[in-house]
Amino acid sequence: MNVKEIMTKNPATCIPTAKLDEVAKLMVQHDCGEIPVVRSKDNPELVGVITDRDICCRVVAVGKNPANTSVSEVMSSPVFTLNADTDVSRSCKTFGEKEVRRLPVVDKQNHVIGILSLADVAEKAPEQFARELLRHSGKTGAQPFM
Repeated sequence: MNVKEIMTKNPATCIPTAKLDEVAKLMVQHDCGEIPVVRSKDNPELVGVITDRDICCRVVAVGKNPANTSVSEVMSSPVFTLNADTDVSRSCKTFGEKEVRRLPVVDKQNHVIGILSLADVAEKAPEQFARELLRHSGKTGAQPFM
């Protein structure tokens, strides 16, 4: 089974100059915790990601105003990625090794085409992959996610 079979296709994206209050609204609208950051509206090249945790810990918790803070100030970059043909078993290892909950899926030009989350694997892949996620999380010291 490949990532393209279970990934969320065409995820919401934002640009580096977007304000964080706008991005938080996108997260609510799309029921997600991570938004890939692309170079521009015309160029979907991945340049980073912004998570709900980034907004909470790097902005709100330190007293910054999300309406006055741009994505580029707090986004995570570089980003660990997958390609659509990556085997789901390999993606399970990557989640554990990198200690992340979501991985953007990119094409050969590094354009965002999807996102794979732990929930995608747990909900859409056969049960063996959920067990594999749990097995890999213990090896790296990652926090349990189920």
